[in-house]
Amino acid sequence: MSTPRALCFVLMPFGRKSIPAGATVDFDSVYSQLIAPAIVSAGMEPLRADEEQAGGIIHKPMFERLILCDYAVADLTGANANVFYELGLRHGIKPARTALIFAANGGALPFDVAPLRGLPYRIGADGKPSHADEDSAALAKRLVASRDGTTDSPVFQLVDGFPDIKRLKTDVFRERVDHAQRVKDRLRLARKAGRDALKAIEAELSSGQGGLIDTEGGVLIDLYLSYRAVKAWDEMIALAAAMSAPLASTSLVQEQLALALNRANRGEEAEQVMSQLISLRGATSENCGILGRIYKDRWEAAQRVGDEFLARGLLNKAIDTYLRGFESDWRDAYPGINAVTLMELKEPPDDRRNSLIPIITYAVERRIIAGQPDYWDFATLVELNVLGMNESQAVTALEQALPAIREIWEPETTVRNLRLIREARARRGIDVAWANSIEAELAKKEKAKPTAYL
Repeated sequence: MSTPRALCFVLMPFGRKSIPAGATVDFDSVYSQLIAPAIVSAGMEPLRADEEQAGGIIHKPMFERLILCDYAVADLTGANANVFYELGLRHGIKPARTALIFAANGGALPFDVAPLRGLPYRIGADGKPSHADEDSAALAKRLVASRDGTTDSPVFQLVDGFPDIKRLKTDVFRERVDHAQRVKDRLRLARKAGRDALKAIEAELSSGQGGLIDTEGGVLIDLYLSYRAVKAWDEMIALAAAMSAPLASTSLVQEQLALALNRANRGEEAEQVMSQLISLRGATSENCGILGRIYKDRWEAAQRVGDEFLARGLLNKAIDTYLRGFESDWRDAYPGINAVTLMELKEPPDDRRNSLIPIITYAVERRIIAGQPDYWDFATLVELNVLGMNESQAVTALEQALPAIREIWEPETTVRNLRLIREARARRGIDVAWANSIEAELAKKEKAKPTAYL
């Protein structure tokens, strides 16, 4: 008599569904062509919720499968509420053997699950798997590897002693919350004092019981971003390496790590970090904006040493990456403004900028009208109007941007873009004096201390 195969429960939507990224996914085809073959290939028996034929309340068999199946696969594409409910239950009960997958071109994962180690698969224009055999083989390999029982539930990873946590009494928990808030208050003051004050707080955290690994995640993120505020790039890089693996792998930490590496003149490492992040979690306006900036900096470096062909290639990569970011979320004008600015710098200028500028202007204006605009919204309008030769509107945007400056590196970025536009136009014999004065006003703020902090 043959030994029965282990059951693998599949958490996923059914039928054809439209997802936030604008695509339509045929989940039944994803199951039949990709997931089920992978489970069988791994020596397991696939079991999907809608295949359960038992009578009674549908939730009873679902709960049983989630609790009792040794293995599970969860498709997070489209952030389906039922799938996330089931995944939360699974992670709270089973420490290991839950594989996560998502459509690579299906949009960014929600913040709470973005740090988890998901496996991307590819879908075509018809919503069906476009590389079913390759992606199914990758999932089968992941399932086989999970047999070693390595913990993949973030609950079991991050909560010491879970599920036996009686020792975490309410008063102990309250102490931790109070301590975290006190540290955050100190960080707010330390940002004004500078790098050394922040390093002193980090040293104190490191010397405590458990060191940085056991420091509350929100405190470490606050320290991390505080280093960014004072341009302490090396300290940011070192802190990311000292974080726990789940925290260090979050999109926020990886994106800011790439930014710090780039500012520390380690552009190739920064590119590698962002390329890997995009490959794992899909393109977003944020990660493409950072990768575009990396290519942009490398383009300038190639120009400085006279490497003309490399410079042209990097400029094109920067434009394409910024455009990819803007197209992933047209509500975010940041990658869009950078794309059209670089199009202005090409020789000859890229005509696509003329059709993009009104779209980007609309996007940023809608964001401002929606409430709580920040420096970048007004700075984007400054650049757009300088590009469009609209003096009065550029001056109005400048007047709104100046009081909104929070960090010293914010006007620095805008000044840099305006300088590049000015130099490109000077090469073409165009001299716009009023635009030069806007650049000069922002340059003054670039050298001053910010009036507010994170």
